[in-house]
Amino acid sequence: MMSKAKQEAAMSALNVVPDSGAIGLGSGSTVAIFAKELGKKIGQGQVDIKVVPSSYQAYQLAIRHSIPLTNLDLNPLLSITVDGADEVDKNLNLTKGGGGALFQEKIVASASDELHIIVDESKLVDNLSTKLPIPIEVLPFSLGVVKRKIEAMSIQVKVREAKRKMGPVITDNGNFILDLKFAKPIEEPGEIATQLKMIPGVIETGLFMGMTTQVHVGTETQSYILE
Repeated sequence: MMSKAKQEAAMSALNVVPDSGAIGLGSGSTVAIFAKELGKKIGQGQVDIKVVPSSYQAYQLAIRHSIPLTNLDLNPLLSITVDGADEVDKNLNLTKGGGGALFQEKIVASASDELHIIVDESKLVDNLSTKLPIPIEVLPFSLGVVKRKIEAMSIQVKVREAKRKMGPVITDNGNFILDLKFAKPIEEPGEIATQLKMIPGVIETGLFMGMTTQVHVGTETQSYILE
């Protein structure tokens, strides 16, 4: 049912793609629709775009849809990044990392002049961690100590397990993902993000604070933009 809404969001973001240059490509099911449509535009010669993929999934999407690739060494400044999100709060802060690619996604977003997020309405919440835990990427060596320190903050910690493989999910960078369940939705996500980042061994958090330019929200019949 949501695929029509995802299509609407993806098509809305196509309108902000520049005529030429390098952009960031995120991950997720809505981004997959965007990548397919972007590939068509490139194939028809409407735009001359290269992408920096933020994950293996994004890399494979680019290959599948014949989108030229570049990287942050060749293009350290990107005009825009188009990515999905797991939750978007009323201040357009994001929870990302449901797909496990949060670290590279944040690097690509930080390299971009603008971050455009594509979601359906189910992802909109008043405060982050309303529906979903907050993921963090952690160095495997530090797992025990990181877990202990976060639990001391009265936060439930779960090591994300792989679905069709025994043991933890391993990120594109060879790290673990921990999913953090808060007692209630987060009022001060900036404060929490800082506290978590200060723990040695925490490489990155799935809290994307103050990075979003526009959120393209798809419904079953149309799309609209939050900014």
